[in-house]
Amino acid sequence: MFAVIFGRPGCPYCVRAKQIAEQLVEQRDDFKFRYVDIHAEGITKEDLAKSAGKPVNTVPQIFLDEQHIGGCTDFEAYAKENLGLYQ
Repeated sequence: MFAVIFGRPGCPYCVRAKQIAEQLVEQRDDFKFRYVDIHAEGITKEDLAKSAGKPVNTVPQIFLDEQHIGGCTDFEAYAKENLGLYQ
């Protein structure tokens, strides 16, 4: 499973999403992720909306195997429910 986390500097939810992904890397052999700084990469919320297939107003925006999961809260819930995330 491969996650892509689109975030920005100074965003506490982006930091939390990255921490969750790092935990999953430690807990699972089949999980990898990439963090993308939308400011450094020149990615706009409109670009993310096209990929997500719906409007996005916040970051992070997280995709698992190219499927849009949502934001940090959505990702954490998904990870606990489906990926065995424990804290």
